Amino acid sequence: MIQKNAASGTSTAAPPARPRTAPAGTHTERKAEPHRLFPTKNDLPAATRTRVAELLNARLADCIDLQTQCKQAHWNVKGPNFIALHKLFDDINEDVEEYVDLLAERVVQLGGSAEGTARMVADRTTLDEYPGVADGEDHVDALSSALAAFGKVTRKAIDQVEELEDADTVDILTEISRGVDKWLWFVEAHQQ
Repeated sequence: MIQKNAASGTSTAAPPARPRTAPAGTHTERKAEPHRLFPTKNDLPAATRTRVAELLNARLADCIDLQTQCKQAHWNVKGPNFIALHKLFDDINEDVEEYVDLLAERVVQLGGSAEGTARMVADRTTLDEYPGVADGEDHVDALSSALAAFGKVTRKAIDQVEELEDADTVDILTEISRGVDKWLWFVEAHQQ
């Protein structure tokens, strides 16, 4: 590549381009850190708090993914039921956003770290990728599938946390499960 010096009007060869390398700490170089707990006077045993925090971070990834899928549907829905679905998908998103906070804050209450960056979520979510659709019926099908999948893993987490004897977390997960089932009913009503 030839560069022209504006002041003198002379041309010189540009220095060779350096290969691009990712800065330290980027996604390609990031290593998983072992789960550690911050000090807390919470009386649950450390082993229980560690395991519950791990379970909740897994559901947090799914919940954040579900939230983004709600917004994807909200933004892109088209068709004769646009207004009703556009509003419904946004209402669901508002509740799912609250579930995200409930999960993340419970992790931190237990002495863990909430792990909810976009990259963490992309690496950990168990939900299927949201399809590229526009028609209202297709969004109803896609979002109802995502809600059902999230409801299923949430109920499984309830059972796992119940075995760990953390009643407060069971209560939070039960609240989320009930809310997701309600929204699944609302969305599926558009298919019936």
